[in-house]
Amino acid sequence: MKYYLIAGEASGDLHGSNLIAGLKKADPKAVFRFWGGDKMAREGGIDSLAKHYKSTAFFGITQIVLNLRTILGQLKECKEDILRFKPDVVILIDYPGFNFKIAKFAHENGLKTFYYIAPKVWAWKEWRVKLIRKYITKLFIIFPFEVEYFKKHGIDAIYEGNPIMDAIESAKLSIPSKKEFCEANGLDANAPIIALLAGSRGSEIAYNLPFMAKLSERFSDYQFIVGGVSWLDKSLYSKILKGTSIKLVEDQTYSLLHSAEAAVVTSGTATLETAIIGTPEFICYRIDPISYAVARIFVKIKFISLVNIIMNREVVKELIQEDMTIDNAERELRAILPNGSKLEGMKQDFSELRGLLRDSDTSARFAQRMYDILSKYN
Repeated sequence: MKYYLIAGEASGDLHGSNLIAGLKKADPKAVFRFWGGDKMAREGGIDSLAKHYKSTAFFGITQIVLNLRTILGQLKECKEDILRFKPDVVILIDYPGFNFKIAKFAHENGLKTFYYIAPKVWAWKEWRVKLIRKYITKLFIIFPFEVEYFKKHGIDAIYEGNPIMDAIESAKLSIPSKKEFCEANGLDANAPIIALLAGSRGSEIAYNLPFMAKLSERFSDYQFIVGGVSWLDKSLYSKILKGTSIKLVEDQTYSLLHSAEAAVVTSGTATLETAIIGTPEFICYRIDPISYAVARIFVKIKFISLVNIIMNREVVKELIQEDMTIDNAERELRAILPNGSKLEGMKQDFSELRGLLRDSDTSARFAQRMYDILSKYN
């Protein structure tokens, strides 16, 4: 069968690549076309990559407005490419602002649509539930609490676990020791590490990394290392880190977290990945004032960290916008470092969290379910 996948950011690329691997096993004759990134290209073939997410990742109201003409052009390009490819199914991976428009288009053109990693309608924009019912053939979810949520809205969603478990389990096979990691990246193997994960979008880095750099000045006994992404312009990092002792390591987030005593994380998937790996963390999150004002009006949930949302309580501290002060951040970081007051409780909470997310091979189970569903139509 022919599969057209659309992912618009780094986490979607990761999960898309694992899903492609699962689909290849479930359907040896599978043919792929996708919008994604390097990981999907490695798994599905570089010739199948229609558009790289580095040119599609716009975040926040301001960024979307400023790049509206580009986004509309990309939508047109994607629709035309789908019609040329004539897939058996369009698989939409998160990225709701773009993907719901594609879902409507695909539905109107008689194409089956699978939504893999449901948009977080339980957090905001709940009206999108109607779009799911109208345009999505089958919904695949990755958080256990979503089963009941979507059932209450008349949607029989499929849950097979969380694919992040697959990504981390696979990465464990190649994660180096701290000594090896430090030697490979020119770091001090004898100094404890604090990881800084400031996001994968330029706007996130601009709003959060300068704060993290200032925080490092209060912890002279630690080396602070930024977990960066290679597809962003290095100047985004260098202009902020200039004059500091902070070093940048690109595309090695899991290895960095494995070697770190603690992590300071913006938000998003990274908060969950950090917890699953078992690295103590807290959240520092700041966005542009306009986007934040809009979010305060419409966001319905108590937390922004996936860890806290899944556990339905505060497991990791969230310092958001005006609460993101150096004094607050210093206090939280010291509390999760060795001998810190929150360290042992956080480790126990992370163990409980991993149990809720099931074991690995999640992507393969999702892929098999997708193939089985499609086979009934053909």
